[in-house]
Amino acid sequence: MPEITMKQLLEAGVHFGHQTTRWNPKMKPYIYGARNGIHIIDLQKTLKKCKEAEKFLSELTQAGKKILFVATKKQAQELIAEEATRCGMYYVNQRWLGGTLTNFATIRKSIDRLLELEREEEETQFEQLRKKEGLNKRKQIAKLNKFLRGIKHMKGLPDAIFIIDTHKEKIALAEAVKLGIKVVAIVDTNCDPDGIDYLVPGNDDAIRSIGLFVGRVADICIEGQEICNAIRREKEAEKEKEKAAEAAKAAEAAKVAEAAKAAEASKKAEAAKQAEASKVEAKAKAESKVEAKAESKVEAKAEPKTEAKAEAKSTPEAAGPDADASESTESAVTAS
Repeated sequence: MPEITMKQLLEAGVHFGHQTTRWNPKMKPYIYGARNGIHIIDLQKTLKKCKEAEKFLSELTQAGKKILFVATKKQAQELIAEEATRCGMYYVNQRWLGGTLTNFATIRKSIDRLLELEREEEETQFEQLRKKEGLNKRKQIAKLNKFLRGIKHMKGLPDAIFIIDTHKEKIALAEAVKLGIKVVAIVDTNCDPDGIDYLVPGNDDAIRSIGLFVGRVADICIEGQEICNAIRREKEAEKEKEKAAEAAKAAEAAKVAEAAKAAEASKKAEAAKQAEASKVEAKAKAESKVEAKAESKVEAKAEPKTEAKAEAKSTPEAAGPDADASESTESAVTAS
């Protein structure tokens, strides 16, 4: 966003202060001089302070923070509502309700009541009521909206408050200071600058001057939010990338684990196969030994039988001549 220029400040009449009789001496450092009974604001200091304030607001919105716009003077009401709505920020453009910041819990109850009534109206529940009751509820909505419209979506305290005319909005300023909420303000020569974190000396009465500052703050908020969204998208993309990398890593680890598991299973199968082969071999050896032993026993039994048979055959042959001799002897004896 281009920086504000001296020409823009002059054209908007930012340099015109209040009457010299209505000044606040604490604003002396920001006053260039006086002309026709009117104080002239030093625009060199306005430029410097404006850049500081804009830098702060830019950093704030880039971080996703929220700002509350406050301006209840008549000539600023419409501008504040339009510009705050355009940049998606909260605003107060009617009477400041005491405790809006310091007693936000109570204000929140009124906001909840407003939202509930609006929900009922949206659901056409008022049509079921008697005419007078429905009319009363619509009046409640109108009254609550008058003061709370700009903050009805504010869930908690704002991170900063932007004020037009701190002299008129001194209650809002005091509440922000009490809670330590940063204050950015357009401060005229009749205002007290105490308690303001980012003071921008300038005309807080002229519509063109108010429009210049409020419009720039809204533009800064929009730009900051766009940067914030871009950063968020980048972070989300980075997270998605990290998730994808982790998923790929997990898949690779699972693949390695699966391969290791398969290798282990293969190893076990091979070991089982070898064990089975060894078992079969051992069984074969055992059976071979049994067969060999059985054969040796059979051979051992067969050998004595063969020898006995051979002896039996040889005994009759040897006894033959002796028997003949015996028989001849017996015959001789008988003859005699």
